Amino acid sequence: MVALPELKSDLPSDTGSENLIIEVDGERRPTKRFAWYYAPTYLLFWVGLFFAVIYPLFQNLPTGLKISQESDNPGKFVAERAQAQLLEISLLGPRLVGDTPNEVTVVKYLLDEIEKIRLLMREDLYEMEVEVQRVSGSYVIKGFTNHYQAVQNVLVKLSTKSSNSTNYLLVNSHYDTKPGAPGAGDDVSMVVVMLEVLRQVVISEDEFFHPIVFLFNGAEEQPMQGSHGFITQHRWAANCKALLNMDSCGAGGREMLFQGGPDHPWLMEHYRSSAPHPFATTTGEEVFQSGIIPSDTDFRIFRDFGVVPGLDMAGVYNGFVYHTEFDRYTVVSRDSLQHTGDNLLALVRSISRSVEMYDTLAYSEGHAIFFDFIGLFFVHYQQSTGVALNITFSVAAIIFVCASLWRMSKVSGQTLGTYAGAFGLFFLLALFGIVLALLFPVLMSVFYDAGDRTLTYFSNSWLVIGLYICPSVIGLVLPVTLYLTHRPSLKIPHTYQLQIVGHANCILLVIMCLSLTVLKYRSAYLFLISLVFYVASLIINLASRLHCRGYLWSALLGLSQIVPFLYHAYLFHTFIIILLPMVGRFGVSSNPDMIIAALVAIGTILSLSFAAPLINIFRRPNCMLGGLALVMFIFCMISVSDVGFPYRPKTNVMRADFMQVHRRFFEYDGSMSLEDSGYYFHLNDRNKEAPLRKTMNLTGLVRMGEDCDDNEMMCGLPCYRFCTARQHALWLPREELVELPYPTTLQLLNKTVLSDGYQVRYEFLLSGPPNMGLFFHPTAKRDDLTREFLATLPDFAFAVEWPSSYERYIF
Repeated sequence: MVALPELKSDLPSDTGSENLIIEVDGERRPTKRFAWYYAPTYLLFWVGLFFAVIYPLFQNLPTGLKISQESDNPGKFVAERAQAQLLEISLLGPRLVGDTPNEVTVVKYLLDEIEKIRLLMREDLYEMEVEVQRVSGSYVIKGFTNHYQAVQNVLVKLSTKSSNSTNYLLVNSHYDTKPGAPGAGDDVSMVVVMLEVLRQVVISEDEFFHPIVFLFNGAEEQPMQGSHGFITQHRWAANCKALLNMDSCGAGGREMLFQGGPDHPWLMEHYRSSAPHPFATTTGEEVFQSGIIPSDTDFRIFRDFGVVPGLDMAGVYNGFVYHTEFDRYTVVSRDSLQHTGDNLLALVRSISRSVEMYDTLAYSEGHAIFFDFIGLFFVHYQQSTGVALNITFSVAAIIFVCASLWRMSKVSGQTLGTYAGAFGLFFLLALFGIVLALLFPVLMSVFYDAGDRTLTYFSNSWLVIGLYICPSVIGLVLPVTLYLTHRPSLKIPHTYQLQIVGHANCILLVIMCLSLTVLKYRSAYLFLISLVFYVASLIINLASRLHCRGYLWSALLGLSQIVPFLYHAYLFHTFIIILLPMVGRFGVSSNPDMIIAALVAIGTILSLSFAAPLINIFRRPNCMLGGLALVMFIFCMISVSDVGFPYRPKTNVMRADFMQVHRRFFEYDGSMSLEDSGYYFHLNDRNKEAPLRKTMNLTGLVRMGEDCDDNEMMCGLPCYRFCTARQHALWLPREELVELPYPTTLQLLNKTVLSDGYQVRYEFLLSGPPNMGLFFHPTAKRDDLTREFLATLPDFAFAVEWPSSYERYIF
């Protein structure tokens, strides 16, 4: 079948075995590589694919429906009405738990809007109950006891008169905000979406089976006190069997489904069959639950305290305005509201009519693997199915790789051992390439951090292309390219060597896929997607003998990689959009560039592990590596210019929490030893105070230091959010004392030793502002009985919410 010429006579001295002629079915096929000037076009094809397909689809939003169009679109979510409500609530400004805007003004507004909806309700079909829950309680979170008093929730229960179901669907969002933030994105956008969904449901003739509870949560930012108060104390809570939680870590754009269940995959089926604009990934769930993301949602409370399964969805776009004064009405588009409203309305209708809601425990069947494909459709299957798929395609990949090596040995006339040895060599080179693809971007992040140029991409995310993507691509293909260029094989044709490179990468992905499967990570599906399409192209190449026809096999392989490239590039573009704003609040102790670099590297490996080595089908592939290095150099020069300054006013701002503090220190005899005031800074990013020194007078600024707890409890500073990071805090003294709006007093009324002689009861009289924290710590200077009592207590705090004039606490 095959006739091979003498190898050495056909090999040019500078090109290895690329001119080897193989005779197949009577035809002599040369293996000459393509001209070098086609290589840039090949690489630009993948860049163009990203900007032509992925970027537009990521930004794609449905057109927001206007009120004037409602009559022509019955039953559809009307974004313009929600947008008008968004404006009204946003204009109220920040709404802190305990303050009048949150406890009075916005509650009245919600009740008025709900009453307007009640007047439109089909009273022949539906019943509506509305109430304001005021609840007090406490729970432990992150090592602290969080105590709350009289926090408020606005509740609506909607049920059909024809239904007798006692299982409710719970829909939740929150209307309180962080200090200084109008909260248009977080979370008023979800509140107004819920209002419009409620409106559409009550005017519809399509009845549902199960009552729906709309929880307008008044205390999520404290954290999560409103949801805890509802799920642990309200009379409807025990009947809530499924949850749709709506939150945001940004403003505008699409909302992502990033948590589901747990152990209720039927919810994913409803999302697949009903949500018209899917946007979800199980990898996002695993990343979020790993603790990397510095945020949390009410989903945790409903899951842990109420054991309510559900779907957790959040807006993830433009996180730069999250928890800032720039989270305003203008950053949430009407189209964004339409996207969220369409999905939520469809889910409410679907789940409230579901059979599974009658007995959700009967459908508790393990975790689900779920993801959307570039926003076009949604895929989900159970984790057990995922394990079977991972193993099946991994084994298939191994079998067909072995078959391909055997076939090449037969065609070329060389022994199978020769090809096995070549495979082992290229496997090591491919492994080394993956290591370099990770190492080069990470080294870039280390060098930039050492040079005080952290977060250069913060305002210009396109810098990531040159700073991290180019080094990762270079590292991925460098070992193989250098070997094929400088150590050509005289026994194996160049075209076969490139096929073996693909096989080596395939087996590496098999190892990664099986490893994650064994470790029970559902994100193994990322490797499965690449394996499926590579195995498919390999089967076709073997069946059609394209692998013996020069470089024709590479065309099929390249085409087969379009779908994996689209998915992986889309997914990691999404992660970068989410994480870029977040790394600006990861704290001063870690290098955020390293996280972005590693993320980009993993995305590059998954997107281009098979496509990138194909630059070797062109002559002078080293020139392409040089071109990528030149691009990287140009981007580096841009990044160290003013373009690389991380922050921009009103859009990409530096995160620095600070408080005006009035401190008073007392001795054990009750005398005051020190009274002063100052500014307490907690800087949220790696650049620390350096950018502030250019615009502020920071004379006298001191860092608290690692041993500050040894001098004063809690370093002598208030704890609002970052209690555990107080050693990195900064203190700037102030000459004039800060005048506090509320007087605070803590008076010991009684100390009683109980009859057993081992317990002490303290009674205090406390008065002060709407939000307070109390911290206790044992000290050796106290008497033994007191020390024994305090030693039984952890460091703990509790917040006293509005209204509070004075309260009496007994410990």
